[in-house]
Amino acid sequence: MPSLLTSIPALALAFVFLWNSGFIGAEYGLPDAGTFTLLFWRYTALTLALALFLAWHRRLDWPGMEAAGHAALVGVLAHGVWLACVLLSLEQGVPAGIVALVVALQPLATGAFSGRMTGETTSIRQWAGLVLGFCGVAVAVGARIDWNDSGSVFGYLIPLGSVAAITLASLLQRRREVLGKVIMPLDLTLFYQSLATALALALPAVTVEQLTTHWTPQFLATMAWLIFAVSLGAYGLMWLLLARVDAVRVASLFYLGPPVTMLMAWIAFGDHLLATDIVGLVIAAVGVVLVQGIRQRVS
Repeated sequence: MPSLLTSIPALALAFVFLWNSGFIGAEYGLPDAGTFTLLFWRYTALTLALALFLAWHRRLDWPGMEAAGHAALVGVLAHGVWLACVLLSLEQGVPAGIVALVVALQPLATGAFSGRMTGETTSIRQWAGLVLGFCGVAVAVGARIDWNDSGSVFGYLIPLGSVAAITLASLLQRRREVLGKVIMPLDLTLFYQSLATALALALPAVTVEQLTTHWTPQFLATMAWLIFAVSLGAYGLMWLLLARVDAVRVASLFYLGPPVTMLMAWIAFGDHLLATDIVGLVIAAVGVVLVQGIRQRVS
């Protein structure tokens, strides 16, 4: 019987919880720092923590330009671009439901392009699950959208950057697994991903936001959660899943994001939970089961 550390369902469940808790963390953190500043402090602290850990264990190694460059590219896409686009759209006043709906296009994008990049085809059953999952997301967030508020066109387009970034990052990482290229240890990989992300965010954090930060106890607690639970926990789990199952199955878990986030917001902030949130969660869950239901191939 597989342990919790190797069980795919256990890893997936933990990933969904920790990943979506990041949206709640952003809700707490954004009043005290802008998007780029919050992310810069987050990844600078994470980089230092990982550097100290690796140095203590004498594993802070240079893996070569090819491996480090791949980790840096994936990191900037999966950490910097994905999160910056989500937070910027929220700062622009785009409703969180619309952001979640747009970001939920990611599994469909992964399914469409995974065959070209990884050689792993998407079956009819998986496509049915992907479409059903998207319908569940649409039900959950559609009831919350104010269709009379057109908002900023630019703001509504920003989440598409998140879709493109996390899709490309997932496929690049999975392609590396499929091709059997040398894979760095997870902690070393996260170090180079985090370092590249912090460097990429430094310029906009300084020039656009002047690193303006209110160092309140709430902000410090939020940063601790975002660094250790989300950046280390959730992203680490995502790479572990990508090492074990195909990119489409991992991507399908993002469908659970909007309804799960709404449930968390109800618990954390007392946000009103609609009946459509529960219906959407059930539909999305069925879609995920369809995608995951194919016999898993462990790499």
